Amino acid sequence: MSRADTFHPFARVLHWLMALAILSMLFVGAGMVTSVEARHAWLLAIHKPLGITIFVLALIRLGFRLTHPAPPLPADMPEWQKLAAHASHWLLYGLMIAMPLIGWGMLSAGNYPVTLGAGLRLPPILPSDAALFAWLREAHRYLAWLFFLTFLAHIGAALMHGLIRRDGVLQSMTGGKRSA
Repeated sequence: MSRADTFHPFARVLHWLMALAILSMLFVGAGMVTSVEARHAWLLAIHKPLGITIFVLALIRLGFRLTHPAPPLPADMPEWQKLAAHASHWLLYGLMIAMPLIGWGMLSAGNYPVTLGAGLRLPPILPSDAALFAWLREAHRYLAWLFFLTFLAHIGAALMHGLIRRDGVLQSMTGGKRSA
């Protein structure tokens, strides 16, 4: 069902599902750090299972991507842009996997439970350690900013390909026809 110039339909579904989850996570995370009210606990209850969901989906997506390569970038695209595109995609994969693991590790080190709702609780992945908790909290915060900036760059590049270059790169992920 997929063409050589488009991503596999399963990859496209995972991409857009994860885009919604990550965008939601960015808003939830921003809301958490700006709120000290009861809303903070409510947002945290969303943040933990959403993070684990993104982690699991990222592992599935990475496995699928390794066995189903992306369509080629346009031949007339400068090499530095191709390198930047590949590097930013791998950075996004790394962050989609690292951020939830760092969050989980941070909560483990802080001796906080990672609850996913319905009584489901993940085991700690690191020993309780206040200094490690503090370090991981800062790492989580700074990597969240890197994730946000990389996400914005990804959206900007997609819009540039779709609206300015009109080279079919955006259509390869939407399933539309690519121009020659």
